[in-house]
Amino acid sequence: MHEKLEKQRRIAVQRLIEFGVIKRKIVADAMLRVPREEFIPETYRDSAYVDSPIPIGYGQTTSALHMVAWMCEATELKPGDKVLEIGGGCGYMAAVYAEIVAPRGSEVRGHVYTIEIIGELAKKAEETLRRLGYHDRVTVIHGDGTLGYREAAPYDAIIVTAAAPGAPKPLKEQLKIGGRLVIPIGSPYYTQELTLIRRIDEEKYEEVELGGCVFVPLRGKYGWTRD
Repeated sequence: MHEKLEKQRRIAVQRLIEFGVIKRKIVADAMLRVPREEFIPETYRDSAYVDSPIPIGYGQTTSALHMVAWMCEATELKPGDKVLEIGGGCGYMAAVYAEIVAPRGSEVRGHVYTIEIIGELAKKAEETLRRLGYHDRVTVIHGDGTLGYREAAPYDAIIVTAAAPGAPKPLKEQLKIGGRLVIPIGSPYYTQELTLIRRIDEEKYEEVELGGCVFVPLRGKYGWTRD
């Protein structure tokens, strides 16, 4: 089973390269190194490398493979970056980011902070990431991601993996100058527009729409629901 899944992973990544979704070798290498099957429920292990969202419980999903690659490319992740992820889910995407910003064996050590509002998912993600050796590169936080995480700000990149009514002000404020925020903006029940926001200076931001996408609703103070 292990060899079969590794082969499926290689094929899936190669397809993303051929379709032009993966543009940089560092993104391809990261996705090749992370075993998606370890992050999802046992029921779906055989479908780990189907390019579609996979249910992870509590009404949540982990993003399709092409979306993971798209997020990495859109935020221009590179070694040494400090990344904040909002909507950490099962932890799979945080592991991929970690393989880019803090590659194994590299002296360049970026870090990933990932926030999940559902306590049970945050706990499970932390356990999986620790078991797979990511605990020194990924910090899992249980909380309201729409508020960001000021303790480690500012960030080179912030990635939101849930549909928002707009870009939360705290997230924009926690970007470094030149930092990139990628976020799906739009109705939580239809398609959204994946939006790239780049911080130009203390007050100015550039915004570019990248294309349509579909995500579960963002929860929290600046999301669609308030807890």
